[in-house]
Amino acid sequence: MSVLRNDVPASLVVFLVAVPLSLGISVASGAPIAAGLVAAVIGGVVAGALGGSVVQVSGPAAGLALIVAELVHKFGWRATCMITLLAGLLQLLLGLVRVARAALGVSPAVVHGMLAGVGIVIALSQVHIVLGGKPQSSAMENVLTLPAQIADHHGHAVLIGLLTVGVLLVWRRLPKVRVVPAPLAALLIAAVPAAMLGCLTKIDLSGGFSSLQHPLLPQGEWFAIVSAVLLVALLAGVESLLTCVASDRMHSGPRANLDRELTAQGVANVISGACGGLPVAGVVVRTTTNVRAGARSRWSTVLHGVWILVFVVAFGWMIGLIPMEALAALLMFIGVQMVNLGHARNLRNHREMPIYFVTMAGVVVIGLAEGVAIGLALAALLALLRLTRVSVRVREADGRWRVAVDGSLTFLAVPRLTRSLAAVPTGAAVDLDLNIDFMDNAAFEALQAWRLEHERGGGTVDVDEVHSEWYVNAVSGTRTSQGKTHMRHDQWWLPWAHRRGRLDPAWPSSAPPESGHAYGAGVHDAAPSTDVERADGAALPGLIEGAREFQRRTAPLMRPLLHGMSRDQAPSHLFITCADSRVVPNLITSSGPGDLFTARNIGNLVPRAASAPPDESVTAAIEYAVGVLEVQTITVCGHSGCGAMAALLGKTPDLPGLRGWLRHGTLSLDRFRSFEESEAAEEPPGPDGASGGSRLDKLCRINVIQQLDNLRTHPLVDDLVRSGRLELTGLYFDIGTARVHVLDDDGFTPVPERSVTE
Repeated sequence: MSVLRNDVPASLVVFLVAVPLSLGISVASGAPIAAGLVAAVIGGVVAGALGGSVVQVSGPAAGLALIVAELVHKFGWRATCMITLLAGLLQLLLGLVRVARAALGVSPAVVHGMLAGVGIVIALSQVHIVLGGKPQSSAMENVLTLPAQIADHHGHAVLIGLLTVGVLLVWRRLPKVRVVPAPLAALLIAAVPAAMLGCLTKIDLSGGFSSLQHPLLPQGEWFAIVSAVLLVALLAGVESLLTCVASDRMHSGPRANLDRELTAQGVANVISGACGGLPVAGVVVRTTTNVRAGARSRWSTVLHGVWILVFVVAFGWMIGLIPMEALAALLMFIGVQMVNLGHARNLRNHREMPIYFVTMAGVVVIGLAEGVAIGLALAALLALLRLTRVSVRVREADGRWRVAVDGSLTFLAVPRLTRSLAAVPTGAAVDLDLNIDFMDNAAFEALQAWRLEHERGGGTVDVDEVHSEWYVNAVSGTRTSQGKTHMRHDQWWLPWAHRRGRLDPAWPSSAPPESGHAYGAGVHDAAPSTDVERADGAALPGLIEGAREFQRRTAPLMRPLLHGMSRDQAPSHLFITCADSRVVPNLITSSGPGDLFTARNIGNLVPRAASAPPDESVTAAIEYAVGVLEVQTITVCGHSGCGAMAALLGKTPDLPGLRGWLRHGTLSLDRFRSFEESEAAEEPPGPDGASGGSRLDKLCRINVIQQLDNLRTHPLVDDLVRSGRLELTGLYFDIGTARVHVLDDDGFTPVPERSVTE
């Protein structure tokens, strides 16, 4: 049903567009008039059926017309057919060895710029036909001759063109006729007055496919022949793959398989060359027309080739009923739509608009292949500049100077680095933060020379590296990775006591003073102490040192995110867990700021509604989370070895506040005892690990189940759960095995390390 409703009408539109384009490319290429039709049929049927894209339409490409014309002039037409065949074999080989995936590396700015440039070229050429004239050989010539063309008298040709454009503009605004694609409707409506006024521009199809000739081996220098084969294969292949990449951005159907597409193009060119046709390639215009006409599957592409074959063989005279002026107006309209400034605006934030406009201009002024090559070169140049960009910031605070270096530290950054370091006064205490993912030898030599000179002048340099230790490894002579490195995550989650702070002054020339894992990142030569000292000599606690580390490393990265959520919060979960210092909610759930609304207390207890003694703290958190923040999930997370549960099993410490609070856990204790006393009751499945069978950890898991029941005693929670707007879940964190378990119908089961879809 979808084929009849979408693909058949779309194939007719593409068919009507492809016929005049194929004929025009044949003339421009100096080939027999039927050669373009042969390529259109084979491109539609063969490449369409075998290709990797469901919407791409292949056929003779305007971008290859000048190349084919030169080959025909140099080798003759039949030898050109053999070059097409050999180029197809080369494309087939490249597709089989799966090299087409390299096209995925093409910048979207180049693709969109190519589409825009092709659209301008098409619009400029077709506007001459709409005005009753003939297009010139290049876009620039079309621009230069356009004023004279506009000034001439055109008669009925302009009427047909304006009528076609008018139908295209208003057709989609008529809801009752949207079943018929706008391009098809425009052509049919324009044919009526054209037939009545007798202003048809007919296409001469005399001779048909009988004019085809078989290929012959080209004569001449083998180097020229090989170069011609490579040129046709690469340009046709690149144009096809670029169009294939662009087609994926035009529709929401299955994504293209580039290797399969290149293989199909090779098969199509082998057959087209053997049958006397033009080279085949994926064509932007016909592909765009296919998508805009409503195509949903490859049936549209295949059928458009079938229609060309059937109509040329049996009903060739009917093609002449559609006026060329109407087809030209349709192509002009499509060409204008291909210049999508929305793509340019999307590229603005990534500073890629120059690539877009340079590619577009290159395609218009020089040619398709040349414009794409220029765009790719510019994209590569800008990418290189971005990859080697570095930021050096120098500032003074509290008597210490901080130098922060971010980016890739290469020889290109040495002048800027040395200029910034020269601003640091002699003898100053310096914190040098290297937030870099690469450092070459030139940058290291400049940095090391400055450091040694600064220390000889009485200053100190405290080096701290956020990424892999490029500087440290260079000092010690350790071989570093050849590639860029990712930011290390081996510090922030460690307890303070396990982090290596300031190291021995002799390191890295000697072994580090600690024999354990080297979790630290810095070369700290200012002092051997692991603590920051206050003015009065007392050591600051780890809390302040941790805050200092946050301000230095994490805050600059998080500041844009936190600034955006500084006015309000929108968490999706209320996370109720124990106050135990070993349970870090954001760590075990890999969540960040704004994800969890957390309520912590001893034993992760949820007092029942109207409980005695009452607890307004937990109740307030629940009410605010579900009533104001409108969270979708409430999670109760228990853990192994919970001290509150141990107190319930044994003697409660003589602490009045704690003793009163643990009254909210008596229901969990009663529930646990019922499991122990009843021989028929099954124990709740324990998590993997040695601690799974202890009485304490069984109570910890049962406590989670009981607190979920306690949540349902709150009317607001119960109403939302019953209506399906709120979900209650239970988690259990086994500290010894570092495993998170989730409560389901079978009890607590470990969360798998990989999803079922991986």
